[in-house]
Amino acid sequence: MRQLGSGDDLNIMQNNMPMRRFVLPEQGAFDYIVGQKDEPDIGVRINKALQVVEEANKPELEGVFRDIDFSKGTNSGLKKDRNNMLKALIEELGALKFNFPPSSIDSKCLISNAYTQIVERFASNAGKKGDEFYTPTEVGRLLGKLLNPGPGNQICDPVIGSGSLAIAVASEIGDCNFKIYGQESNRSTWALCKINMFVHGISSARIEYGDTLNDPKLVRNNQLMQFDIVVARPSFSSNSWGADRASEDQYQRFHRGISPKSKPDFAFISHMIEIAEPGHGRVGVIVPHGALFRGGSEGLIRRNLVDENLLDAVIGLPERLFYEAGIPAVILIFDKGKKTNDVLFINASKEFEQGKYQNKLAESHIEKIVKTFRERLSLKKYSRNVTLQEIWDNEYNLNVSRYVNVFEDEQEIDAITIEREIESIERELQCVRAEMQQHLGKLSL
Repeated sequence: MRQLGSGDDLNIMQNNMPMRRFVLPEQGAFDYIVGQKDEPDIGVRINKALQVVEEANKPELEGVFRDIDFSKGTNSGLKKDRNNMLKALIEELGALKFNFPPSSIDSKCLISNAYTQIVERFASNAGKKGDEFYTPTEVGRLLGKLLNPGPGNQICDPVIGSGSLAIAVASEIGDCNFKIYGQESNRSTWALCKINMFVHGISSARIEYGDTLNDPKLVRNNQLMQFDIVVARPSFSSNSWGADRASEDQYQRFHRGISPKSKPDFAFISHMIEIAEPGHGRVGVIVPHGALFRGGSEGLIRRNLVDENLLDAVIGLPERLFYEAGIPAVILIFDKGKKTNDVLFINASKEFEQGKYQNKLAESHIEKIVKTFRERLSLKKYSRNVTLQEIWDNEYNLNVSRYVNVFEDEQEIDAITIEREIESIERELQCVRAEMQQHLGKLSL
């Protein structure tokens, strides 16, 4: 596959807009960068190339390269090392091979597919850090099918990362009649998201920069904006999310309880539920298993959510689906238009394609989860509709295995037979002891 050349214009279908052209000037093309890789000021030249691309594609890419500097450092030794690293990076990017379906080679999806694969590979190589900005593709597809967005829906991811999850959910609509909103607290990741929206032709996306829990930016008339679909994959760990200031929140998002300082799972859930449209808004969030059963303030929040009948489903996922290896996760679905008085528990933890470093959900696994959810099926060792009363009786513990056990039934124990066997062994033991006493008595004579 050839590299994008100088002067190439790439057609991109804009969301709710006519065809838009992605302009790639000569000094912004990858071919141009390759030709400059041996120059002593290669960092400066890359900076200028990015500026040229940004200028040619305003307003969509305005500000996305503002904080990126490939020329940092004046020490001659550091400069040499940096240049060698940049050269290696350019050569590595030039050698990348992408896996596209044959039908996509000549389509307008080519650049968006390439960008997605680059971000996915970067997330994979970043390990635990990769989870902070990218959700695996198949998990995004699963959430999209579970939340089932419709034409005209407004979709929000309050911790949007690179935007991959929100795009996956929106793609389930099947056309461009939607709008994506999001907020991201990492400036570099915010830039990744802006580019991702642009190359996918979603020009109307509103992506804000800032901390969602401490400074929500998706506000209108001093009120939090509300959305049809709210989806998120918050980080599985956090040192501090602002618990000490939560009681003073001007939007009263944490009225059900305040999450512990180092565990923001229910802080994000509380925010997401508050920004879901009353009467029909749906929320899908991925959290670690601990959020299902930890006590204290988290237990209080769980109790309030169950008592309000907002929780619709709890779906246990296989381990090692995420780059943050080893931590199993669950999907919680909330529905502000819920009409049933039960919660569907799905234990999908044992059905996956095993990989060397990371497991994956096959299409058949996704289809089974979605069918079970949509039809509210009760399947042996897989799913069960659980009454609110049973959850109350279990003190609001939502651990999936408590309601759907996937382990094989233990062999039935015959207590009477075992008791007789123990009595027989004890009689034999008494005889052995008596014989030992006789032998010891003879030895003492």
